[in-house]
Amino acid sequence: MTAADFRRIALSLEGVEEYPHAGLPAFRVGGRKFASLASQAGGYGNLMLTLEQQAAFVEEAPKIFLPIPGGRGKMGHTHIRLAAASEDVLTGALRTAWKLRIDKNAKTSRKNPHVAERGEVTDKKRGKRRL
Repeated sequence: MTAADFRRIALSLEGVEEYPHAGLPAFRVGGRKFASLASQAGGYGNLMLTLEQQAAFVEEAPKIFLPIPGGRGKMGHTHIRLAAASEDVLTGALRTAWKLRIDKNAKTSRKNPHVAERGEVTDKKRGKRRL
């Protein structure tokens, strides 16, 4: 797989948009990032997973998945070696990160119904969008 394949598959998921993050391609759903191509020069795509998901992916396919070095990897951020991944593996991994972000977004909005979408301004007392 290639960075172009990563982009194509990520953008095929419902509600996903591409945006520049630190000048490099990233993908978000509901205004929150779940994957990026920040490491594409090294042949990697990046996925935002839980530590449990990361451990399972690395254990099952250590030639394809590895934790991102440093602190981010200790938070579940995971490299996927694009050249080693099949389309099914890449699609499944991106779908896992996407679904995790969808679930986290839903939990956040239930906990704080007064939180606006990014870029919106709200009246905090009433939780309504100001015009």
